[in-house]
Amino acid sequence: MTARRLLTPANAVLVVVVVLLLALPAFGTDFFVRFVMTQTMILGLIAATIVFLTSHGGMISLAQLLLAGIAGFMFGNAALESGARGLNLGWPPWVAVVFALGVTTVVAFLLGALASRTTGIYFLMLTLVYGVIGYFFFAQVVTVSGPGGVTSIVAPEPFTDPVNLYYAAVVLSVLAYLAFRAIGRTNFGLALQGVRDDPVRMSSLGFNVALHRTLAFTLGGLVAGVAGLLNVWWRGQIDPASIAIGPTLIVLIIAVIGGISYFEGAWLGALVYVLLNTYTKSIPLIDRIGLTPDRFNTVIGLIVLLIMVLSPEGLVGILERAGRGRGVSKPTEHSIELPTTSPTTVQTGGREP
Repeated sequence: MTARRLLTPANAVLVVVVVLLLALPAFGTDFFVRFVMTQTMILGLIAATIVFLTSHGGMISLAQLLLAGIAGFMFGNAALESGARGLNLGWPPWVAVVFALGVTTVVAFLLGALASRTTGIYFLMLTLVYGVIGYFFFAQVVTVSGPGGVTSIVAPEPFTDPVNLYYAAVVLSVLAYLAFRAIGRTNFGLALQGVRDDPVRMSSLGFNVALHRTLAFTLGGLVAGVAGLLNVWWRGQIDPASIAIGPTLIVLIIAVIGGISYFEGAWLGALVYVLLNTYTKSIPLIDRIGLTPDRFNTVIGLIVLLIMVLSPEGLVGILERAGRGRGVSKPTEHSIELPTTSPTTVQTGGREP
């Protein structure tokens, strides 16, 4: 029975995609692998945390890029030696990795605990405020960054090789995808979906609504921190402008393009964005119709508008409907049924202590 569940068209497509990604360096150009696809994996990993919080917890967060940036800033401050900007702690690279992820997780927990009692537009705006505060903090506190940011960051071995860094981004993306889907089937994940659908009833059944939201936000922050480390290793530097409002909204747009209810959409949206950002500017005579590089955001805006009109579920929603038309079904995340009688019938697992 378990084998039959695993042998589905959706899982077969996933395996094929992973195999192609792992084999890509063998037949793809260096530029495409090292720039386009590595950037796609990193942006997709950050966007996947937005999808997780939105689909499972009903929380649209604009703080995920900030958390990724915190990991990058902390790694740069911890790993670099004297002469560079920042604290110049000069720690071994992997100790700096643990430190960066630790700080990011603690910050995510504190921010999540503060925001856990808000919902909807209030949660969205509060996380946007987090992003603004984070931007000005790193821009003005020269001890850890300053306007110029932290430069000359070197990835730890073996990720100084761009191909190895690409492989790391692919593997971590696959692990995050599988982990997020698996969490949705655990007691915690089912309870979190119950909190998303009806927090008042879940609270009356004895579930700690604020704690579930806080833990989900913390988990999303940890994964965003991992993506932030990959990003700072790939770029070799990080500055406050990289976590400003513009890039923050771009990550949200990526999730919307792919489909904010689908984990696959995070990476599909990232791929579309990076391809457009990389190759649109080189289309012959594109400037003759007014689409100069300065107006790239207009192109993205038009594409988002077109996708939202055709399919509010994003590109994955379009592909899913096309698959249904051919008799191919894809498992989706569903809301859970909450009981109307006894808490012992709750399908979301154990109650909060």
